[in-house]
Amino acid sequence: MTAELTYLTWISLFTALMWMPYTLNLISVRGLIAAISYPTDPKPLAPWAARMKQAHANAIENLVIFGALVLAAHSSGANNEATAVACAVYFWARCIHLLAYTFGIPWIRTATFIVGFGCQATIAAQILI
Repeated sequence: MTAELTYLTWISLFTALMWMPYTLNLISVRGLIAAISYPTDPKPLAPWAARMKQAHANAIENLVIFGALVLAAHSSGANNEATAVACAVYFWARCIHLLAYTFGIPWIRTATFIVGFGCQATIAAQILI
């Protein structure tokens, strides 16, 4: 398996598991029954959990783009050292992005988002050039 597909697998798994911490907070704040139902006046998540939930939504949105680009690069034979490095950097940028978003560190959150976008642009450029 190529480095690009390996990092796509890891970031997919990472994104798939992001719901767990904020869901545990939801259960601890509301209780199990209220957490799995639709209460009319639900108790809010802890601030960190609300931010993590938003980070998870952002990760899902970006995974679609990243995954499509990685698969396009792989299937077209456009993968090379630049795409491999871009995938590695993307993975770590998104890991840091989740932590920065969860702990409310805006400058790091924004910087890692931009780095991730740059990685996507790098992969796209390798496909199109």
